[in-house]
Amino acid sequence: MKITSYELFQVPPRWLFLKIETDEGLTGWGEPVIEGKAATVKTAVDELMEYLIGKDPLNIEDHWNVMYRAGFYRGGPILMSAISGIDQALWDIKGKYHDAPVHQLMGGKARDSIRVYSWIGGDRPDDVARAAREMTGRGFTAVKMNGTEELQYIDSYEKIDQAVGRVAAVREAVGRDVGIGIDFHGRVHKPMAKVLARALEPYHPMFIEEPVLPENNEALREIAQHTSIPIATGERMFSRWQFKNLLMDGVVDIIQPDVSHAGGITECKKILSMAEAFDVAAAPHCPLGPIALAACLQVDATCHNAFIQEQSLGIHYNQGSDLLDYLADKSVFNYENGSVKIPDGAGLGITLNEEHVRKMAREGHNWRNPVWRHGDNSVAEW
Repeated sequence: MKITSYELFQVPPRWLFLKIETDEGLTGWGEPVIEGKAATVKTAVDELMEYLIGKDPLNIEDHWNVMYRAGFYRGGPILMSAISGIDQALWDIKGKYHDAPVHQLMGGKARDSIRVYSWIGGDRPDDVARAAREMTGRGFTAVKMNGTEELQYIDSYEKIDQAVGRVAAVREAVGRDVGIGIDFHGRVHKPMAKVLARALEPYHPMFIEEPVLPENNEALREIAQHTSIPIATGERMFSRWQFKNLLMDGVVDIIQPDVSHAGGITECKKILSMAEAFDVAAAPHCPLGPIALAACLQVDATCHNAFIQEQSLGIHYNQGSDLLDYLADKSVFNYENGSVKIPDGAGLGITLNEEHVRKMAREGHNWRNPVWRHGDNSVAEW
């Protein structure tokens, strides 16, 4: 079997889909994208696919190493996201070739389902208590929210009080048993992160996410000394080599690699297994489309330390075009009692509505994240 061709589809709301075709009629789908840089990743996929045309798609480990190691300059969000989507599509083909779900080709399932959480609120948190009640009413047992708006390196306690007040309102709305993830989103610098983390303690968050930017991960040790809340990070880390130092430092409790950013199924399986050796949990990042979620679930199925999965249904980014719109069989992602079953179909376990994909690709998108500024007009972290 040989890879013969591929197509890329830039589809709303902010996604990029990849279809790889073979001379035996088998096709595989992947989702290579960096939110806000879809066209850049698209070009990287074009360059990397030059290595693969005419090759046997089943030799995934070799293809991964060629795409990663054959480049003298390697890693980073663009190249690793391009590799991620290609890797997903190759696993999809391999599963279809063997008429088995991907997780069976990686040792089989360690679980039948996994807990999922739902986003509440948008970029600027507001009325999150109402949204939290709505999600728990739909059966979700965990939610995640942005913790703050923009914060200066040293900012006012009024903003801390506002952030804590929102979390308090959510906790009151959902009760003690619902998990609340609080995403600092890299908006908080170390001086204020210590203050905010300690102030959130009484509300028993499930975790605080990206309390500082990943380039400042050395600050996690000091932040951890100020709180007992589990610390999560990793959505902007792109390989096992980046996670290695984080795990060895012993300051993270939950890793969050993104299967569309951190090297795909092949690499994320290794990252999660490496974290298990450090007794660290995993909650893969995935505010993306259906292919990325299906790929995450295949990895989750095989990793003992995966405990919850992000998913994008109803997220504020998906206005007008949502997760299920691109699926031929929407029931594959039915959420029951706050969990989703691991897909058991061949490959990634989903079937895309290709006609809809092509239709929406004609519409396309040019999504960009907002540029925020402080009151003094200096650029703020989004």
